[in-house]
Amino acid sequence: MIWLAGFLVLAASAAFAYMQHPKFGQQPEGTHLSSIQASPNYVDGQFRNQVDTPMFTGDESFASVVWQNLTTTSPELTPAGALPSVNVSIKSLDAQQDLLIWLGHSSFYLQLDGKRFLIDPVFGPNAAPVPGMIPAFPGATPYSAEDFPAIDYLLITHDHWDHLDYPTLTALAPRVKNVITPLGVGAYLRGWGFEDAKISEGDWYDAFSVEDTLKVHIIPARHYSGRTLKRAQTLWAGFIIESANYRLLFSGDSGYGPHFSELGKRFGSFDLAALDQGQYDPRWANIHMTPDEAATAAAELGARFLLPAHVGKYALARHPWQEPFERISALSRERPFQLVTPRIGEPIALESLETQRATAWWVTQER
Repeated sequence: MIWLAGFLVLAASAAFAYMQHPKFGQQPEGTHLSSIQASPNYVDGQFRNQVDTPMFTGDESFASVVWQNLTTTSPELTPAGALPSVNVSIKSLDAQQDLLIWLGHSSFYLQLDGKRFLIDPVFGPNAAPVPGMIPAFPGATPYSAEDFPAIDYLLITHDHWDHLDYPTLTALAPRVKNVITPLGVGAYLRGWGFEDAKISEGDWYDAFSVEDTLKVHIIPARHYSGRTLKRAQTLWAGFIIESANYRLLFSGDSGYGPHFSELGKRFGSFDLAALDQGQYDPRWANIHMTPDEAATAAAELGARFLLPAHVGKYALARHPWQEPFERISALSRERPFQLVTPRIGEPIALESLETQRATAWWVTQER
């Protein structure tokens, strides 16, 4: 018993010491904390979704889900070989061309009206606090922070490890001019060396006129936050980016909910919507969308083009890795939007979206 007690004390001490690493971040304080506490979406000491959203469905718990994932596996969770990604010289791209590059999972590079945006960039080898856990698929990370020119606007949707990556952001910090995040997320970046003056934080439906012709809206999502066991202390969100010619929506992590219909009513329509439709699981049915739900959301948004997001880079759920692509491809044939499925790293010119076709690049990677 003495040896066991000693081991437990040692393990707890090691875990506590490890969690002092700056990658775990710091909590909002001062005026930033006051802004959080004044939010109508912050109730009884934590942020709340617009509708009731239990993290897990049924009798599942965090511990039971972790145990199930550790003890069950399938060869279909990961591709058979390296993904056929594309690596172009981003620094050599015409900065005046409006284009979008899907960087895998929920990461995007966008050029719009001569400005450069990065959304949820994650270029590290894995998406977890422990090295080796939740590794990226081979070929799914063709770019590093050094491949990017100066970034006018860095947008972060929430604080989860597959969206907020410490090594990526500390490497990008010297070349980022401005940051926009939901309430509270800026605390991480300030702790990682970003200047406070560069960071703008906002609540759902806040809008930032970032240039004469560009506006960024922070929009609701149905999800949760928390980089440690303490949850919902920072806000989770998606983004709408508007120019004179385009209106683009990036959902961030989100389960299906009434906010999609509301956004469709508020904005009328979208040229392109990048929607969460991977890593779904009946154990957490409220916080990520299935392809069927994403197709419904795209129709409610009035999206002309749909790009699958939160897919194609990590095995977080137990569905076959290519299943979301197959399901949304079948569903899109009878929907009012056109599906766009570029390879990771492949530039898409916004002016020629009509000529883009949904190529089944994932088929050759099936096991």
